Amino acid sequence: MNRLERIKGCLLGGAVGDALGAPVEYLEWSAIEAKFGPRGIVDFSPAYGITGAITDDTQMMLFTAEGLLRAYVRGSSGRTCHVPSVIHHALLRWLMTQDHQSAVLISTDGWLIDELALWSRRGPGITCLNALQASTRLGMPAENDSKGCGAVMRVAPCAFFANAFEYAAESGRLTHGHPTGYMAAGLFADILQRMVDRQDSLEHAVTESLAKHGQKVGMEETRSMLERVLFFFYEGYRPTPQRIADFGAGWVAEEALAIGLWCALSADSFEQGVINAVNHSGDSDSTGLIAGHLLGIQYGTAAIPARWYEKLELHDVIEQVAKDIERVPRDFCGYGGEFDQLIERRYPGF
Repeated sequence: MNRLERIKGCLLGGAVGDALGAPVEYLEWSAIEAKFGPRGIVDFSPAYGITGAITDDTQMMLFTAEGLLRAYVRGSSGRTCHVPSVIHHALLRWLMTQDHQSAVLISTDGWLIDELALWSRRGPGITCLNALQASTRLGMPAENDSKGCGAVMRVAPCAFFANAFEYAAESGRLTHGHPTGYMAAGLFADILQRMVDRQDSLEHAVTESLAKHGQKVGMEETRSMLERVLFFFYEGYRPTPQRIADFGAGWVAEEALAIGLWCALSADSFEQGVINAVNHSGDSDSTGLIAGHLLGIQYGTAAIPARWYEKLELHDVIEQVAKDIERVPRDFCGYGGEFDQLIERRYPGF
């Protein structure tokens, strides 16, 4: 499987998991079972008035990708570039789509912000909104103690650029001030990067990532949770709604990452893993997105059921971002030419 297929599989897979979990995000398992049957939700159901609707998780993931691409273009063109600040600038454009203004003056050029379907509130996290509104300069860390999963769920695109752990953690810290909140984001991006760059299995990527980063300050809660996931996996325990509840509801970073990872590790297929990841009491769209990212990067787009792919909101936009992530670092040189000019229009510096 080539690099483009893995990138597309990752981004589309995450969005599919997000969309599958969106209708049941705030429901207890008993309510999910009562509404959808003993298997829970297994197909897209209406959310936000749309079947296949993405949530704020995928919206912020797309703007993070845009920030990374703009940072690459800026740096390749010889300009000074602090990558987390460029990502911050992109996230402030997302904030604008949520009918909020930032204290920092931002540009509205580029193509992503012109996608009208992104100008829709899809349950945006209060922590993310408040932190972005409160920031007075680009790159300013959040002044809160939140370890919610809002940093983890948006950083998958960091896996496809250099310094994945560092940039995911630093950009996570823009909104989440608790070390667990942003260190879990760094670890997630590092796991994905090992899968795409070294073609590691998911299990090997997790163990190698923990070996490298697990002893860092702020990683204690995440390391403990993921070691428990690995134990369950090695013992052959399969996730059920009741067993997932033992890990928590997924509202905080280490829980969401653990739930998504366990469901991906134990799955025999993309479909099974994502279905398991959304059927529990808690943050179903975020855990579905995490499992979808992991399984998508492992199996590629061909593993995503057509019934989901065809109904996924903005799948063409997500695919275009994936193609740009694959092509820009390979072909952009910053010295003019037709392709360079196209990319500079799509991802201009600021």
